[in-house]
Parts: sequence; C-alpha cells; structure tokens
Amino acid sequence: MSLVAYSSSVGSFPDRVMALLDRVDYRQATTDQEKDAVFRLRYEAYLREGAIGPNFSRRLSDRFDDTDNGYTFGVFVEGRLASSIRLHIASRAYPDLPAVGVFEDMLKADIAAGKTIIDPTRFVVDQTATKEYPELPYVTTRIGWMAGEYFSADAILATVRTEHQAFYKRVFGHVLVADARPYPTLVKPLSLMKLDYFAMKDRVHRRYPFFRSTAFERRMLFGGAEAGSAVWSFDSEAAGADTATALVG
Repeated sequence: MSLVAYSSSVGSFPDRVMALLDRVDYRQATTDQEKDAVFRLRYEAYLREGAIGPNFSRRLSDRFDDTDNGYTFGVFVEGRLASSIRLHIASRAYPDLPAVGVFEDMLKADIAAGKTIIDPTRFVVDQTATKEYPELPYVTTRIGWMAGEYFSADAILATVRTEHQAFYKRVFGHVLVADARPYPTLVKPLSLMKLDYFAMKDRVHRRYPFFRSTAFERRMLFGGAEAGSAVWSFDSEAAGADTATALVG
C-alpha cells in the first residue's frame, strides 16, 4: 500500500489517483447479490441523468449482462460500491457487442477480419462518492485500459453522449467515428468513439502513469473463473446509492 494517504486537496493529480487506488478494490460481479447491487446503481445513475424512464424493479440490466464475452465490475472504496463498468471483448469467436447493434456498419468488418475490440459500457459512478473522490472516473476507466493490454486489443470503444466525448478524447485519445444514434434501452442517443490502443498506450502512460498495471493484476481481473470471484486491491508499489452519474452507454 502507498505511504501517501489519500487527499483530494493535496499533491499532484497522478499522486491523488494513485492514493485513491490504494483504497480501492476491483470486484467482478458474479453472484446474484453482486449483480443486483450493480444493477441498482446503474438504474439510479441513468434515471438521474434522464437517460431512462422509471421502472418498478428499480434495476437496469440487459441481455449483455449474461454473455460469455462480458465482464461486469464493481469498484469499491473501503468496502462501499462507488462505481461500476461493464466490458465486452469481441473477436471472431465472440462477435457480439452492445455497440454492434447500433454501429454495425462501423464494427462488423473489423471483427470479421479478426480484430479484437473492447466495448466498455454501463459506466456509472455514485454521485456522493465522486464528490468525495473526484478521481473516481479515472480509477474506474482504468479497468477498460487494463483489458486493452490483457486481451491485446486492436481498439477500445466509447459509446457516449455528445457531452462526454471531450473526456475520452482528452484522456485516452479516442476519435469520433459516428455521430449520435438512438441506442436500445436509453432515451438519449449515443455516439461512437474509437481508440487504437497500442498506438496510444505509451502516450497515455507518460501522461497518466496510474493507468499502468502489472501482469499479475490483469490476470487477477480477467484470468478466468478463479480470478472472477476474487477481490483485487491495487498495489501502487507493484504497479508503478441513490445518487449516481452515468458516463457511457
């Protein structure tokens, strides 16, 4: 664990993110109880943003939560669920992605050609937590960045509302490839952005060193059934809700 205590008001931005990472656990949601907590956080986030209408169950889930090429993660700060993100990894063997149904003309040929594409969706943060930990979006999107390395991704997508494009362009270097289109289950349309992972990796690591990770950390997160049930706590030395906000589709 880092010797630097977390503080949102002192130190450089990378130092603050690294300090927060020392207080974070990444957990893949595999049990019904874990999934239910994530679905409730999603619902509150999307409802607050006006991206969905209310429903009786007060949960937000879809068929992609049960596909074999999907991972849903909860991010816990000192034991409390603070944010979540879902990843799908597309290849010839598993060509289905949430984005394909809307942006098939932009993605199908790449998948058929054998490219590996990562589609992060359902990125939500608890609003109370993000006020206390403003670096939380970086800690959460780091999971998708680690997946790029682990799966040797050709591209990482971002299906986002127009107002969120600037974040992905500034931080990662995503490029807009399709303007906003209607998106299933959501009231507001989403645009498609795309990142060449290996072309941008070094640039991102130089600017944001907290996106670096170890092979062990990546294996713990993505390495199969045993890793899926584990809680993974970040080690900075090794690596070098009824209010929430929705940030991607």
